[in-house]
Amino acid sequence: MTQQGSRNGVDVELLGQTVGAIQSQAELAQFQFRATTHWISGAHVQTHIQGFRGVGQEDGSRSTPFILEGDEPAVLLGTNQGANAVELLLAALTSCLSVGVAYNAAARGIEIEELRMEVSGDIDLHGFLGLSESIRPGCQTIDVGCHIKSPASDSTIADLLEYAQHTSPVLDMIRNPTPVHVKFLRLS
Repeated sequence: MTQQGSRNGVDVELLGQTVGAIQSQAELAQFQFRATTHWISGAHVQTHIQGFRGVGQEDGSRSTPFILEGDEPAVLLGTNQGANAVELLLAALTSCLSVGVAYNAAARGIEIEELRMEVSGDIDLHGFLGLSESIRPGCQTIDVGCHIKSPASDSTIADLLEYAQHTSPVLDMIRNPTPVHVKFLRLS
């Protein structure tokens, strides 16, 4: 990290200090993020995101939770009170990739004037509705268009985008099997 100050809204010096701290104390890299989702009615759910564990301690910096409304469009029997779960996953993917591009560009001294990601996921409802065992319920394909305005060369931006993909936690979870354990806990 040779750049000092702020670039692309990222404090490059603080970013360098964070990387250095994790290099010298590996346990600081362990984080646990959490969310709690409450079913409201039909397809309408509400997810609360507040606390997380990181840098060896519970973080209490969020005084109130972030609240995400989830629902389905009317054509899928919802009431359009929020994005559906697939849309939220697509948003998480492009959010993670965008942060990765901005942070890594800042660390490399690359100015980003504008960054926009467009994403689409194609699903065949036969899998979701249990009408076919041969069609998976998730997306068959996800396509991301990354629009970047920068004075950097095309090859520099291509390298940056490749690296951001390589280090993206959300892209990694989508591309590679991640163990997910679902257990039944009775409410009383």
